[in-house]
Order: sequence, then structure tokens, then C-alpha cells
Amino acid sequence: MLDNFISGLHMVTWNVATADPPDDVSSLLHLNSPKSPDLYVIGLQEVYSGPLRFMSDTVFDDPWSQQLMSTLAPRQYIKVSSIRMQGLLLLFFSKLKHVPFVRDVQATYTRTGIFRYWGNKGGVSVRLSFYGHTLCFLNCHLAAHMQYATERVDEFEYIMDTQTFDSKKTPKIVDHRLVFWFGDLNFRIQDHGMHFVRSCISNQNYSLLWSKDQLIMMKKKEQMLQEFEEGPLDFQPTYKFDLNSDTYDSSSKKRKPAWTDRILWRLRRKAPPPDEKDGKKVDLDAKKVWQMEDDEEYPLKVTQELYTSNMEYSVSDHKPVIGIFTLELRKVHESPLVRVQAEGDWSADIDAMVVYSPMQPFPSSTWDWIGLYKVGFTSVSDYITYTWVKDDEVAVNEEVMQVYIGKEEIPVLGGECVLCYYSSTLNCIIGISEPFKVHESKVAIEEGLVPERLNGLDKATASDDLQN
Repeated sequence: MLDNFISGLHMVTWNVATADPPDDVSSLLHLNSPKSPDLYVIGLQEVYSGPLRFMSDTVFDDPWSQQLMSTLAPRQYIKVSSIRMQGLLLLFFSKLKHVPFVRDVQATYTRTGIFRYWGNKGGVSVRLSFYGHTLCFLNCHLAAHMQYATERVDEFEYIMDTQTFDSKKTPKIVDHRLVFWFGDLNFRIQDHGMHFVRSCISNQNYSLLWSKDQLIMMKKKEQMLQEFEEGPLDFQPTYKFDLNSDTYDSSSKKRKPAWTDRILWRLRRKAPPPDEKDGKKVDLDAKKVWQMEDDEEYPLKVTQELYTSNMEYSVSDHKPVIGIFTLELRKVHESPLVRVQAEGDWSADIDAMVVYSPMQPFPSSTWDWIGLYKVGFTSVSDYITYTWVKDDEVAVNEEVMQVYIGKEEIPVLGGECVLCYYSSTLNCIIGISEPFKVHESKVAIEEGLVPERLNGLDKATASDDLQN
């Protein structure tokens, strides 16, 4: 029997109130922790989306994405997926060694703003298969104000009911093995007066406030909410603070503190055996049969290790909330779908050859491609160059394929690189080579095209400069 695999997941939700990212996000990501997670999932709300900024963000990565990618890339994490809907942003990062096992990646969004047309409120989600286990991450920003608790639940249920994915086994959020629901859910503390709330916070008697937390209250009567678990709120409410301080709202509005920012999770229930449903023997449909067999043969256990706020950051009127989880699972997949490697010596002096071998059947496409990346790349799109697998194949047999890359595409200055096979059908990287060295171009050096001052420059940048 296969051993269980222990995976660490670090989650963050933060309403950033249109602020740009702080210079240092180490504390937010626990980068100084002795144990690094395998996955990072970061959900932001109210990312600045003014017209000019939003237009530039559609072409280039927004400042938050840039900051997080540049921080995590040197630690061998890459951004596997992201989705943006106005101020809502969701980012999924994985350690490089796990990337070939993060498959069938899809992202979508649902608007719940004015007439369900405006995207200032709603939900964005990323779904994927992680070592064969289906996960879905839903980042929401729900209706504000104390009196709209019922509307918040209605918005959540609308998102859960209407978001769909192009997947036979998991067409809806609830079909996934594990769902994380998080964001600025905007639930407030009702009934208690301001003095009592602040007194409980000052004395760290948070449990005295739990019974009047609207989300906890709504869970008692809403079946959909009852399926989600949440750790104890043993941290001070994360809203609303004066900017650049740890002082709760001192404006004329004096909003009551609240746990608006939350992280919950739902592990799919096992399908009941045919003779145990309502005491009657019934036939299960194909999906439920698949779920039951999947749950028993490949178990998945979720443990929350930490649930807290981070009081260090004050650029927003919300404090970020961090959830750290351990996923204990049995891998459905043990090997990548494709093995890919560089053949022979690589430099800009000669055409190069890539060799790849399918390790098991997968839905290949004429739109599949192999990218050349420098070690420490930030995301799937951060390639130096790429080649279409089908267009540039030069040799084929049943087990090994060769793909050609022209020398003019290879960086003149060389450096440590990897090759990645990208499946357009599965929307993900399904094979990564071992790191290999691309040598400096001897021809370029002899002809004086690579002056000494360029030796420390980024390979792709210098290559572009020379070609221009």
C-alpha cells in the first residue's frame, strides 16, 4: 500500500483597501518559518482597479502579483494560476517539484454586485487536481454592512450554485473533494454594544463574542454553511482599523470591530452505501459511486495548524488573516505525464534538441508547447522562448519524441535553465526537466557581441538587447 503524503498549505486573505503592497511580505508568508509550505493560496479584495491601473494590469501583472511572485520565485515557487475580477484577486503558487502534479487547472468568477452585473462584489475561484485530488479555492467579497447578513448568505449560495467548470466529474464547486471558502465575507458582530466588544478584545476574551458573530449564527440555520468548518476565532477582529495604526475606527462612524475576514473549508462527505440512504435500498448514480470508491482508496485528511491575523501590516483598514493547513493524502499519481530533457550541449551557436517521452496517456493537442525557462522563473508565462510540440517535431517513435529549437531563440549569455512541457488541454505544466546549463555563445564572444559588462545581466534581457 502506498504511504500517505503530507503537504503544507499556507493561505492568506486580505482586503487591501486599494493600497499597494508593502515592501516586505515575509511575515505575511511566514518565510522565516523552519518549515516551508508546498502550496500558497492568496486571496485579496479591493485591489486598486482604477481605469488606468486596471488597463495596465490586463497587460502586465498587477503590483501585488509582481511582489508576491518576485518574493516566492527565488524560493522555487511558481504562480500556477491566478484570476482577477475588478478588485478581487486570487493567486495559486506551488513548489516547483509539485507543479507536474497540479493538473486540470481552471479559473472562473461570479459577479454579485449591482443587479449581479457589477464585479465589485462576488467570487473568483481556481480549481485543480493535486496528485489526483480535486481542490477548489473560492475567494469572495460579499455585501457590506451589519443589516445584510442574509444577503451575504444569498450571495454565497448564488456563487456556489452558478459557478461551473468544464469537468465531467467536478462541474460545480461542491463536487470537489476539498473546497476552501475565504475572503472578506463581511459578517459582523451584532447585538453587543461597542464598549462590550472593545472590552472583550482588550482582555482577549474573544469567545464571549462568538455567539453573536453573524456567520456562526447563520451556520445554525443554513445547511450549506453547516458543511463548512472553521477554526476558533482566537485572534482579535480584523476590521476596521485606522490606516497606518493598530487602533480601531476612530472616525465619526466608529464602526464596531468584526471578524469580516475568514477562511473556511469543506471536505466532501462520503457517498452513503446503497442500503443506508434513508433506510431504503437505492441505486447510486455514477458520480456518487466514483466519489465513494475514490474516498476509500485515496483518503484525504485536512488539519488546520494555525488560524490567526497578522497585526504587523497597517496599509489597509483590514488586517490580513492567515490559515495554515496540513493535507494528508494518498497520491493518485506518482509520476509526471511527460518526461522532458535537454539533449546534448546547448548554446546560441547551434540549434538545440528537446527529448520528451509520454509516461502515460494524456490528451495531447497541437497547441501543446515546450518552454525554456531560467531557473527561478515566476510563472508559466515567464519563459525565455518556446516551441510548438507538433510543429517542430523532427523525429518520432512510439516512446521518444524530439523537438527542435532554433539557435536564434537561445539566450546568448546562457545560464541555468529548465524545460517545461505545457498541456493546453489540462491548462498546466505536466513535465519539467532537470536543470541544465546553457553555455555562453562562443561566436558572440569572439565577435565582440557580448561585452564583459553584460556578463551579470539577465540572459533574456541581454539577448533581446543584442537582437534589437
